[in-house]
Amino acid sequence: MNIKKTSVSSHAEEYLEAIYRLERKGGFARTMELARKLNVVPGSITNTIESLEERGLVIHEPYKGVRLTEKGRRFASTVLRRHRLAERLLTDILHMDWSQVHEAACKLEHALSPEIIRPLEKVLRHPKTCPHGNPIPTKCGGMFEEKTEALSELDAKMRGIILKIVEEKTEILQQLQRLGLTPGKNVEVEKRLSTGPIIVRVGEESHRLNHKLASIIYVKRIEEELKK
Repeated sequence: MNIKKTSVSSHAEEYLEAIYRLERKGGFARTMELARKLNVVPGSITNTIESLEERGLVIHEPYKGVRLTEKGRRFASTVLRRHRLAERLLTDILHMDWSQVHEAACKLEHALSPEIIRPLEKVLRHPKTCPHGNPIPTKCGGMFEEKTEALSELDAKMRGIILKIVEEKTEILQQLQRLGLTPGKNVEVEKRLSTGPIIVRVGEESHRLNHKLASIIYVKRIEEELKK
């Protein structure tokens, strides 16, 4: 059976990528979440979603939100793959700071054709993750991730190795960099406060994190509890 090849605009690619990220987080992409992710007003989303639905790329379910079809997920995975390879290009080859590359990669990803991706991967030595620790989809759309959990879910005296940061806004990444909370670092939850924040230790320093910030830091738990 011949399948007609579909192409989408860079505008539509941004929507598909955003829906993909939100869907992996919560099952659906709600309008307000999508608007915040894309930095647009909610009212501007409707026409694009309707267009994507007409092309069989998304399904909109009232009171739930938008989710990708299998066809849409393949497109979104390809866009995300280009995005994270673009981030690697910017950090590993052009030596840009990791906190600055997300926005730049959003523009660069649309220019990376398959002919460019192949030699780029070779030069980058086939990286498995982006600079923020998030997995790079394979050419076939697969996503291989180690088991992780949000730092906000760890109990006091538990520790882990930071593997990924799932929020990539520049100001947040700069804050985490100042605190030393970057992929590869060991972190210990010293105390959980009744008001919500947690106290964590990285190296010789302790920091107070609110729940929202701790929830975007994902760690691989080190099972043994630290002695008091």
